[in-house]
Amino acid sequence: MDRIKILVVDDESRMRKLVRDFLEREGFRVLEAGDGLEAMERFYEDKDIALLILDVMMPNMDGWQVCREVRQTSKVPIIMLTARSEERDELQGFELGVDEYISKPFSPKILVARVMAILRRVNALDAGQVIDAGGISVDKAAHQVKIDGKEVELSYKEFELLSYFIENQGLALSREKILNNVWNYDYFGDARTIDTHVKKLRSKLGDKGNYIKTIWGMGYKFEVE
Repeated sequence: MDRIKILVVDDESRMRKLVRDFLEREGFRVLEAGDGLEAMERFYEDKDIALLILDVMMPNMDGWQVCREVRQTSKVPIIMLTARSEERDELQGFELGVDEYISKPFSPKILVARVMAILRRVNALDAGQVIDAGGISVDKAAHQVKIDGKEVELSYKEFELLSYFIENQGLALSREKILNNVWNYDYFGDARTIDTHVKKLRSKLGDKGNYIKTIWGMGYKFEVE
């Protein structure tokens, strides 16, 4: 991995070290800031930061303020960390352009997986970018899917669903999360819509459909065997 830079902003040094250690094991270069003002200084100094991990509650300038200021000039992915898990906080975060929202305490491995998923998703938006997973090839620019080199016809939502699964492979995804990301937040439908699409998608993928695992009572996980 080319040393991708990630800025970790938290007023707790132990938390910064924990996150830094896990990210550095994956080959990332980690920059740190102890409050919002320092975060903005680091952000403006270094134009190559690929992602921000922001704590909400910080002295001098909180995470929401940092997010607002960053979004005035940049679309860099942002993950918010918070000790509170209230829905209104989460909604505020997404309104401000937050890409992911993780409540403390959290598993550092899950955080790293979220970082990887977001970076894969961002890279996948580049023209001509092709995502491969276990013999499935997804060309997002051409809106084309191939299985072992043979093209497969998918509906628009099936394509979006498959892309989302592959970009988040290895992560347990709730039906609500899938609805929010594939059908968007303005969708007020039944979560069973997802089950119907997953059934059709599995069928079209043939043997590769087994990569989409059902997590009973929660949702799905895409995992290459």
